[in-house]
Amino acid sequence: MAKVEFLNEETFKTKVFNFEKNKDWKFEGDKPCMIDFYADWCQPCKMVAPILDELAEEYDGKIDIYKIDTEVERNLAGMFGIQSIPSLLFVPKEGQPQMAVGALPKDSFKKAIADVLKVEEPAS
Repeated sequence: MAKVEFLNEETFKTKVFNFEKNKDWKFEGDKPCMIDFYADWCQPCKMVAPILDELAEEYDGKIDIYKIDTEVERNLAGMFGIQSIPSLLFVPKEGQPQMAVGALPKDSFKKAIADVLKVEEPAS
């Protein structure tokens, strides 16, 4: 069963972007990913969480979904200039990541997965 994975600075460097080695963006992952910047006290973040769990299952093997706690990983949040949460970073295999801010409905996530990550919705 696919699950949303929590990242810290160390795992972020191996799975997403090694900012110590590279100045310019270089994606380290083997499939496109979405990163949810959240905090435990954030109500809209709590609304997004179950949607991300569903997407992790639906897109299992096609994309990775990560979460970063902005209260704990202040350095990572600062690196991406996170001002409000939830903020979701869509990271394609090729090209620049794109940020979406706010608690989006599931359809908006699916559209961004198709448009930004270039991953089609799996046939159910």
